Amino acid sequence: MAFIPANFSWPAVGMAITLHCLIIGLGISVGFHRLATHRSLQVPKLLEYFLIFCGTLAGQGGVKGWVGYHRMHHLYTDSSGDPHDSTEGFWWSHISWVMHQVPMRTELSRFTKDISDDSFYQFCHKHYIVLQVVLAALLYGLGGMPFVVWGIFVRLFVGFHGTFFVNSACHKFGYRTHGLDDRSTNCWWVALLTFGEGWHNNHHAFQSSARFGWRWWEIDMAWQTIRLLERLNLASHVRTTRMSLTGET
Repeated sequence: MAFIPANFSWPAVGMAITLHCLIIGLGISVGFHRLATHRSLQVPKLLEYFLIFCGTLAGQGGVKGWVGYHRMHHLYTDSSGDPHDSTEGFWWSHISWVMHQVPMRTELSRFTKDISDDSFYQFCHKHYIVLQVVLAALLYGLGGMPFVVWGIFVRLFVGFHGTFFVNSACHKFGYRTHGLDDRSTNCWWVALLTFGEGWHNNHHAFQSSARFGWRWWEIDMAWQTIRLLERLNLASHVRTTRMSLTGET
C-alpha cells in the first residue's frame, strides 16, 4: 500500500525518516528508556517533557506502562515475572505478549511511583492514541495521504518492530559480551534500527549506564545525542560505568 503511486512521494519518505529519528531516537531511546525508566541522566524539565512527548508519539502504549513493564523486565528477566519472557518463545517475546493480559499489570503502580503523580506524564499516558490522530491530521494537511501513510503507518510499523526486536531478537541472536544469568545479546542490526538499543547484553550488564555501545563499532546514536546534550549543558548527572567509558570487557 505504501508504494502505490497515490500514497508515495519522496517528501513523505523524508518525513517518515525525520519522525522516526525524533520519535524512536529521541523519544523512546533517550526519553522513555534511558531517562524515564533508568534515570541515567537529568535534563531540564521542559526538555524532559519534550522527550516524553516524542516517545508518546511512538504509539507503544502509555508512558507509565512502557516504563513499568521495562522495569519489570529487568527485575525478572527471562522468568515468569518478565512481561515479554523470551523463554516463552520468539513470537511471544516479540509481539504476542502485547495481545494478552500481562499478569504483572496490577503491579504497574508500584513500578512507576516516581512518574505517576506528574501531570504531564499522566496526560501523555492517557491520550497517546488521541495524539496520534492529531499528528495524522497535521500530516494530512502538510502533504496529503502520502504523508499519512508514511508518517503514520510505515513509521509505526518500523518503530514498533524495531522496539519489539529488542525484546525478541536481542534475547536470541547476536553475541554476549557479559555472561549474565539471562539470554540478553548484542545484535548489531537491531542497534541500527533503534539508535543503539540493540546492544542489549551491554545494557543488561550495566542497566543504569546511559551508554550501551562500548566498542568503537557498537554504534549508539542515542548515547552520542546524550553526549551532545551534555556539551550544550542540557544534560547533567549522566551515569556511565568504568567499562562503558574505557571499552573494557
